[in-house]
Amino acid sequence: MPDLPDPLPYAGAPAPDPWAALQAFTAARIALGRTGTSVPLREALAFRLAHAHARDAVYSVLDTERLLAGLAALPLPACAVHSRAATRPDYLQRPDRGRRLDDDSRARLAGPAPAACDLALVLADGLSAAAVNEHALPLLRRLLPLLHGAGFRPGPAVLAAQARVALGDEVGQLLRARLVLVLIGERPGLSAPRSLGAYFTHGPRPGLTDEARNCVSNIRPEGLGYQPAADKLFYLLCEARRLGLSGVGLKDQSDLLAG
Repeated sequence: MPDLPDPLPYAGAPAPDPWAALQAFTAARIALGRTGTSVPLREALAFRLAHAHARDAVYSVLDTERLLAGLAALPLPACAVHSRAATRPDYLQRPDRGRRLDDDSRARLAGPAPAACDLALVLADGLSAAAVNEHALPLLRRLLPLLHGAGFRPGPAVLAAQARVALGDEVGQLLRARLVLVLIGERPGLSAPRSLGAYFTHGPRPGLTDEARNCVSNIRPEGLGYQPAADKLFYLLCEARRLGLSGVGLKDQSDLLAG
């Protein structure tokens, strides 16, 4: 029987991608390969799964009971408030309502008049409550000892539902805080549905815009780790207190000092 020729490669097999080795260094969607003119089926399914995780993050809710227990263990007094956005669809369609407290929450924080504090803390669901549930407490466990060592007087922590970043300005004003720090779930991406952002403002009051705030973003084990994030926030908060400002006038030079 004559020898048969070697079989030709299967035409539908994914072509190897020379960038595949770079996948070890990033969660970005690179080196997906291709099958004909399309991505391989496994990558198409992975995209749909990542999109589902992102949608789930947008509709996740704060684990209020666990967060309050964790804050009490720090120890840090805490309370829960709500924005003027009554529901999740209302929050997504009316961003302005997520920037202000509802009447009951405002009355709860306004009286009796609290003692002035250096820093008010707000844990807000934002666009990914899952990020706050997962990352806020580990970050605070590293940040609060640094702040206590520098003489910061923290006020009570506030858990805010259906909240935008600017809600912290109203909370900080009502708590008579020199600074307000808002830990909030960031807009989920296809590779990062649970990323935490930290925004702080000096002299918080309603009506401030983004140029008055500073942000440390992508806080998560796969991004900016808890300890580096705590160190950077500590440096920036100390500088904001020393200079009496935040926002575009406050520059992050912590990396230069570390070098």
